[in-house]
Amino acid sequence: MVGLDRLVNVLGGYGVRLVCCPVPRAVKLRSVVLREQDTPTSGDVFLAVGARSVAEGIAWAVEARASVVLIHGDAPREAAEAGEAAGIAVLLVDPAVSWSQLAGVVYGLVLEGRETESGRGPTDLFALADSLAEAVGSAVTIEDRLSRLLAYSRSQQGTDPARLDTILGRQAPDGVRVLFDERGVFARLAAEDGPFFVEADQAHGLTGRMVVAVRAGRELLGSVWVTCGSPLTGERRTALEDGARTVALHLLRSRASADLERQVESDLVISLLDGTADATTVVSRLGLPPGALRVVAVRAHIAAERHAALLLAFDRATTGFGWSRPGRSALSGNTLYTVLPGEHGTTARGWVTGLRDALPSQVVLTAGIGGTAAAAELPASRQEADECLALHETRPPGTPPPAYDESWHDILLQRLRTASRAGRTPARGPVAELRRHDAAHGTSHVPTLRAWLEAQGDLAAAGERLGVHQNTIRYRLRKMAEVAALDLDDPRKRLAMMIELATVDSEQDEQSGL
Repeated sequence: MVGLDRLVNVLGGYGVRLVCCPVPRAVKLRSVVLREQDTPTSGDVFLAVGARSVAEGIAWAVEARASVVLIHGDAPREAAEAGEAAGIAVLLVDPAVSWSQLAGVVYGLVLEGRETESGRGPTDLFALADSLAEAVGSAVTIEDRLSRLLAYSRSQQGTDPARLDTILGRQAPDGVRVLFDERGVFARLAAEDGPFFVEADQAHGLTGRMVVAVRAGRELLGSVWVTCGSPLTGERRTALEDGARTVALHLLRSRASADLERQVESDLVISLLDGTADATTVVSRLGLPPGALRVVAVRAHIAAERHAALLLAFDRATTGFGWSRPGRSALSGNTLYTVLPGEHGTTARGWVTGLRDALPSQVVLTAGIGGTAAAAELPASRQEADECLALHETRPPGTPPPAYDESWHDILLQRLRTASRAGRTPARGPVAELRRHDAAHGTSHVPTLRAWLEAQGDLAAAGERLGVHQNTIRYRLRKMAEVAALDLDDPRKRLAMMIELATVDSEQDEQSGL
C-alpha cells in the first residue's frame, strides 16, 4: 500500500507529471491493474498500456473503478480536463518512458510500499513480528540499529514495563539503553550473529530478553527482541534465528524503497535551490502547496564527528512520506536543506525544534531560516538561510535559529564583518586614526564616537551609555577633533563611520571607555 502523494513524488523522477487530482492526495493505493480484453478488472492504480488516446485510457480507468491512471501523452491540458470530468487523478507519462521500466517501479511501490510514521510502519514487518511471536511463544519487538522501534507483535505474552515504554516512545527508553550499553549488549550485537540472553533488571522494568542481530552481510541493520524470563532453546531459538534473516530481507527492501524516494526528492529540491526555469512545476511534483515557501539550512555534529549526525538529521527530516511531513529535503555538502511551506518564521522554527528533539541528546544542531519566497525565488531564500546558519553558529548554544526577515540587520552586519576580516575596511580615515590613537595613548575615543553616533548626537544619552557625565562626552569630542577630521555635521560621513564601527566587535572598545 502507498499514498498517492508518495507515488507522485517518486514517479516524478521518471518523467511522470500529475496533471489533475480530483481525489484526495492522501488516498491509499493498494492494487495495480491493466486492461484485459475479455476479463473485467478493478483496482486503484490503472496502467493504460495500449491506449490509443488519453480519453480512451481514462475511460478504461473509469471502468476499472481506479483512483489513478497512468497514461502516455504530451497534452497536459486535454488530460487534465478529461481527468477532472471523470473524477480520476491523471499521471501523464513522457512518451519516451517505456511501460516495462515504469511498471516495475509502480508495482514495487504499491504492492511493497510502507505506511507512513503515523501508521504502524512496514505492514509486512508487523505481520512478521506477529508470526515470529507465535513461533517463539512470547512478545517480539523489531528495532533498527539506533534502538528505534520498527515493528512489534500484537502478542502481549510475557510483556513488561520496558516493552510498553518502548512501544509508546517508539524507541527503547534511555535508562534501558544505558543499561544495555553498560552490560555490553550493543557491543555483542555488533560482533555476534547468534541469539543471546540479556538478564532481567527489575529497576528498569525488564523481565529479560533474548536478542539477535539483523544483518545484511556484515552490516548491522537492527535487532529482534523477545520478552522472556529465560533463554530460548531448541525450536524456539531456531525460529528466532530464521526470523532474523527474514527481517533482514524486509528491512533491505524497505530501505531500498525509501532510498529511491529520497533520491528523487533530493534531486528535485537541489534543482529548486540552484534555480530552475520550471520551479512551479517542480514544487508541484514535490507535493508542496502553492504559495509562500522558506528554505531552512541545518548542520549537525556530535563532538568532532560531523557526518554521522548530519545523516541522522537527514534521515529524520525525510522519515514519513508525502503528507505525513511538511517539508522536502536534500543534502548538499555538509548542510541539510529543507523547503517548507508557510509565511511565518515561527512555523519553520517549530520544525527545527521538532527535528532537534528527534535526534540523540548529544547532537549539536544549528540552523538558519531564509525569508519567504515564491518557487522561482528559492535560490535567494537559500542564500539567506546559509547566512542565518552562519550567524547561528556564532551564537551561544540553545539560542533559537534566526530567520532572515527578523534578523536581516544582523546579517548585514555579518556581511560587513566578513568584508572587514578580508582586509576591505579603510586603513586610513577618522575611525582608523582614532583607533590608533586609543591603542597608543589609552584614550577612549572610538567607544565615545560609537556611543555618540548611536545616541544620534544626544550627549546625555551617550554619557549614560558609557557611565560618564555628558560634559565628559563634550570634552572627548573636542579632543577627538584634534586627532582626526570627523566632520560630524555631514550626515553621509556619520553614516559611513557607523557602518565602519559596526564591522568589528565593539566589546573591548566599550569596556575601555567605562
